[in-house]
Amino acid sequence: MSCNTNVIHVQLSSVSDAQRVPVHLMPCEIEHNGPAQVSQYFNAATKDCKQEKTVSFRGRGLMGQELCCPQGYTGMVLKEMNKPGSDQEDRTVKVTSVFDKMTYWNLETPPNPDDRVVMAMDWPELAEAIHGPVED
Repeated sequence: MSCNTNVIHVQLSSVSDAQRVPVHLMPCEIEHNGPAQVSQYFNAATKDCKQEKTVSFRGRGLMGQELCCPQGYTGMVLKEMNKPGSDQEDRTVKVTSVFDKMTYWNLETPPNPDDRVVMAMDWPELAEAIHGPVED
């Protein structure tokens, strides 16, 4: 059995410089690694209905919901500082932006409580209930 000893270092000094930005979690994979002019090509005109959002992206209907980070938590967008293709075991990342809520999108169906991302937002509270101190 091998032991994985890879280490990821976070440049903590980059947290104070990070901008607060809107975040969208899309149900797609983009095969590109590098800068993109997202604001020029992606400008979603959403329709809000109750707590659900709808939008059309490349002709496909998306349904979304705004999710807040758990209380006491902040989301971070990280950028790897190592050179692409580097085979270094230890990696360094910096915080490029932070967020306290994000819009989570599903393809043609609204997000629901069984979605992994939605459940992940409840995990810190559940973990505290499981692992926290027990009152007699």
